[in-house]
Amino acid sequence: MAVRIVSGGVNEPASPESDYLQVRTRTSPEDDTVTLATIQRCVDKGGDIDATGTTWRVRILLADQPMTHAEAMGFARRYAERKNIPLVVTDPS
Repeated sequence: MAVRIVSGGVNEPASPESDYLQVRTRTSPEDDTVTLATIQRCVDKGGDIDATGTTWRVRILLADQPMTHAEAMGFARRYAERKNIPLVVTDPS
């Protein structure tokens, strides 16, 4: 399965996908030479959409793990391919 990578750092991608991965990286507050990665899987819970919008179920796969942006993207791409998730949304680089 082909995995589409979208750079933008948005909460909900501009896409009809109901299942995607969100990859965020940031510099560690304790050591500015360390990059921390958080990867979340976001799934539309389905059902009716009301005035509050779509309800998402978010599962944290990695939280503040030391790895470069490239390593985090590699992890996310492999996970998405294995789980048939069509979209990975990432921070702008």
